[in-house]
Amino acid sequence: MGRHADPTATRRRAPLPLLVAAGVVVLLVAGGLAWWLTGSDGPCGTRESVAVTVAPEFEPVAAQLLAEPIELDGEVCAEAAVTAQQPLQTVGDLAALEDGALPDVWVPDSSLWVARAGDAPLEPVGSAATSPVVLATSSEAVEALGWNATPPGWGQALAGQQPLAVPDLATSAEGLAALSAVRTALGADADADNAVVQAVLAAQRGAALSVADGLAAGRDGGADAPLVPVSEQEVVATNQGADSSSLVAVYPAEGSPSLDYPVVRIGSPSGSAATAVDAVVSRLTSDTARTAALDAGFRDADGTAPADADGTGIQATAPTPLGLDPAGVQALLARLSSLASPSRILAVFDVSTSMEAPVGDGTRATLARDAAKATLSLVPGDYALGLWVFAYQLADGQDWTELVPTQELDADAGGRPQRDVLDSQLDTIPERLTPGGTGLYDTTLAAVRAARDNYDPTAVNSVLVLTDGTNEDDESGLQLDALLETLRSEANPERPIKVIGVALGPDADLGALEQIAEATAGAAYSAVDPADLQTVLFDALRQRG
Repeated sequence: MGRHADPTATRRRAPLPLLVAAGVVVLLVAGGLAWWLTGSDGPCGTRESVAVTVAPEFEPVAAQLLAEPIELDGEVCAEAAVTAQQPLQTVGDLAALEDGALPDVWVPDSSLWVARAGDAPLEPVGSAATSPVVLATSSEAVEALGWNATPPGWGQALAGQQPLAVPDLATSAEGLAALSAVRTALGADADADNAVVQAVLAAQRGAALSVADGLAAGRDGGADAPLVPVSEQEVVATNQGADSSSLVAVYPAEGSPSLDYPVVRIGSPSGSAATAVDAVVSRLTSDTARTAALDAGFRDADGTAPADADGTGIQATAPTPLGLDPAGVQALLARLSSLASPSRILAVFDVSTSMEAPVGDGTRATLARDAAKATLSLVPGDYALGLWVFAYQLADGQDWTELVPTQELDADAGGRPQRDVLDSQLDTIPERLTPGGTGLYDTTLAAVRAARDNYDPTAVNSVLVLTDGTNEDDESGLQLDALLETLRSEANPERPIKVIGVALGPDADLGALEQIAEATAGAAYSAVDPADLQTVLFDALRQRG
């Protein structure tokens, strides 16, 4: 806090400590002036940048811990850049991107993701926090179910009559952990797998409930609030942001699997870069990090409860740990995935010259390429994907060109897997940029017709259009009203094709994409911030309607 001037100070002799302090200030100011005159950056003459990617809920903790540069030897500092990203997206990056585009340090919510990263050069070196997986619901529901005195088992809870908000099992470690807990509690055999599958199918037959909706219902109260498999920390975070809340955590009788927030090194840096990574890792696993995590609603590695646990809907005592088997979880996910209808998607990418606009270290075109390649690595092999590019009059007077016909990713495509062919063709997108404008509407109609001609009744059929601009084919091409009328008139209930539009950057015509999506029961996404593109593209590719 600053001090106000004392008008009597000239009549008093300053005490010795004050004189010493004043001398220190002079030295510091002089030193700062010297640094400024020599062009040095204070104690950070050289800054080693360390890219840190963390699970979204851990980002506030990591940003707090790494807000200031970390001083190393020789006027070198480690400077962390923290990015929040869903762990599954990082798994996709590890499979698709070059080493230079990857983070140096990764903190996902669970070691399950590390196990799914395959041959990526990863080194887990500790844990930044933990959080047990619980069943969140309202206190009224707990009382009505008789769970106040006797908690249920995992199988009893998830196979009962209470509504269940099942998280997206492709992206949620909490959901997979909860279902794995059921499998473990029932004996981890074929019958247990069947019980888990039945629980998921039963939940899907009811009213669709998102995790956010389920938590909101639990917060608002009522005996009919659903059960939501989430981390304990999410219960704390929901209750901390509410004036009043009925949301509580239920701890099943067998114990709880736990999210372990591993701190993972990626790659093998050398020299000062390695030292900088070491410093960031040490900060994330320090006592200071432990305190920050507890304040944010996490537990530490020993199960110590977060601050003020009693008033946040959770219990102070750590539940009995319930181990997770990564191989068993992966097998369970494969079993569940096999029950879902695959997708059949014709992806249509804009290659007009506006895609040359700079973004970060590349362009919109390279950003689209990298995001698509990372997302492609996550899509199941029974998905069918094809690829077109479009601009204006690319070939024979039409605005689009087919690069890869649509077929399953595991299918043979001229001696190579379809997935590899798509990956290679995506690499060519930055080289295909073409002047002359964007024939968005003609291309969209042609793609919908092509997808309908190749319709697969066993799959969800759609067209994904990614563009950074607006329709510029004003002379001879379709206009928006005509396109919408044609899409509606040609719609075939026996062969529905939905359009999923992705507007990249601030100049894309999101309004037109929204109207096209509405006419085809599709969806429209905006990625104004380039950092959002992979999230948007991944969600768009899995859009089920």
